[in-house]
Amino acid sequence: MASQPSSDVIEQRIFDVLAQVPDPEIPAVSIVDLGIVRGVSIDGDQAAVALTPTYSGCPATHAIELAARLALDEAGLEAVTIRTVLSPAWSTEMISAEGREKLRRYGIAPPVESGGPAECPRCGSRDTHEVSRFGSTPCKALWRCNSCSEPFDRFKCH
Repeated sequence: MASQPSSDVIEQRIFDVLAQVPDPEIPAVSIVDLGIVRGVSIDGDQAAVALTPTYSGCPATHAIELAARLALDEAGLEAVTIRTVLSPAWSTEMISAEGREKLRRYGIAPPVESGGPAECPRCGSRDTHEVSRFGSTPCKALWRCNSCSEPFDRFKCH
């Protein structure tokens, strides 16, 4: 009789699968990179994934849940349940260091928790200014670099 994988092995497998699920609005980062995957819980033979949207009205919430479900199903993890957790609310502090670097390489300035100026993802200058509080998605603002004159999105801190 084959032994069952340990809880740690199952949890890591689930995280590995979800780390391949891109955010539908920013495909350069995964839902794990963004910190949307709040956690995985294992209780006996039951596993559950907790997802937290970037904000309660995020239009991509349903698409993220569907993509996570499809990825888990394709990996043979059909029994894993997915639940949405709204509290505590998601924060930009939950974006991983790797996720912040992926955002920068994609052309989006990651949030600066100190509230200082955004660093231009193209030339690295901090001589930047906000053009509009509203960017390409509700979680981003439009900025412009005074050094290279390029516009760019900046993830809003929250």
